[in-house]
Amino acid sequence: MKCPFCSNMDTQVKDSRPSEDGVTIRRRRFCPSCNSRFTTFERVQLRELSVIKKNGEQRVFDRDKLSRAISIAVRKRPVSADGVENLVNSIVHRLESMGENEIPSSLIGEMVMEGLKALDEVAYIRFASVYRNFREARDFEKFVGNLE
Repeated sequence: MKCPFCSNMDTQVKDSRPSEDGVTIRRRRFCPSCNSRFTTFERVQLRELSVIKKNGEQRVFDRDKLSRAISIAVRKRPVSADGVENLVNSIVHRLESMGENEIPSSLIGEMVMEGLKALDEVAYIRFASVYRNFREARDFEKFVGNLE
């Protein structure tokens, strides 16, 4: 693996262990060229997923983008980092289990909405306001009214 500090291609694994969620392997690495240490995480990828955007554009699925979107929705809410990671893992697992390589972005959005609704209602409303493109206060009123 390439060193993120000096770009040396010959780094060494010093320690490997399963992460707390049991889904990834945490590896501590050492670069003999610049003597830096860094951590990498490995996870199983069942298939290469691509996302079909609303405009028809196709992009490679980005797990980190999904995680960032959920993290923004739960910011300053009583939701742990493990809760976010578990939701991301759940969504990715469901997408990979579908058997399809091309996933509509709308399906991913609905999965996030469903997961956030169970995790934290305020985060759910925050995400929905961006995902459903709320433009006025009335949009929030209608959406929240449907929750009750």
